[in-house]
Amino acid sequence: MSSTATLIDDFGLLSAQIAELEAKKKAIRDQLVALGEGAHEGTFYRVTISKSVRCTLDMEAVREKLSRQFIQANTRETDVITVKAGARNNINVQEAA
Repeated sequence: MSSTATLIDDFGLLSAQIAELEAKKKAIRDQLVALGEGAHEGTFYRVTISKSVRCTLDMEAVREKLSRQFIQANTRETDVITVKAGARNNINVQEAA
């Protein structure tokens, strides 16, 4: 197995493990939220549960009201690198160098 294949498989395995841990974390989080707001003590850790309001701008409505030029002039571009892993299915597989 090539080092690229090993690297890809390691990344995929870690991604799968993280997904499983995130699911467990969410289940525990839901139980903690049921305790209500405030600070709650464990033996080694403390959690603080608080409630707040998040405001979200409806970009579709903004685009309807503002000109294309205004939006373009006030839009900031940022380079983003995304790496995703999934189980192999041999569809559109690019051979490792």
